[in-house]
Amino acid sequence: MDRLDWAKGGGLLPAIVQDAATGAVLMLGYMNREAFEATQRTGRVTFFSRSRGALWVKGETSGNRLDTVSVGADCDGDAILVQARPAGPVCHTGTASCFAASTPSEAARLGFLVALESVIASRVADRAATGYTARLLAAGPRRLAQKVGEEGVEFALAAAGGSDGEVIAEGADLLFHLVVALQARGLGLAALAAELERRHAGRDAVPGGDPGQTRLDAVIAAP
Repeated sequence: MDRLDWAKGGGLLPAIVQDAATGAVLMLGYMNREAFEATQRTGRVTFFSRSRGALWVKGETSGNRLDTVSVGADCDGDAILVQARPAGPVCHTGTASCFAASTPSEAARLGFLVALESVIASRVADRAATGYTARLLAAGPRRLAQKVGEEGVEFALAAAGGSDGEVIAEGADLLFHLVVALQARGLGLAALAAELERRHAGRDAVPGGDPGQTRLDAVIAAP
């Protein structure tokens, strides 16, 4: 990547590693040009150890590797962003992130939905699995659709007159069954997010509405 200014950091640049699926920040390391090129060439995130004065491949001894998805640079070319898929705990303490002690952000909590989708996808792929999700999938799409409808009604009733705790509990039930229904069709929450983004961008104007008004705007503005 020609934009990287290796001279600015004396031949070393900080490399932030982010979970490609959840967006969570996993760790910070340093790369020289050789480590950067190895990260791209081998598909394994590689750093330069300042204490040892040598390259080290993350997970080369523990097995908790980081598989490279993409690499990029910041606007000044003096920092690297690596998106990777972790194959185990990233931190030497055994936690998923070296920043695990930090207070989870709202984005990090939403990242759990990606992990949930992954678990449900594994149930879809392994129809021999047992448990509630497996039984629900085995019952077929009509039963699954019925469950989504039932959970939707229960959420609506909670939203109309229940406590915040009831709304959260019923909302979680509805979201879980919605994810199962999506995964059963090979779809995910990202597809829904993309559709909402498309509508918000104004490419799905409301017939007869104000110029530039999207269906999402109409829903928000509805009494």
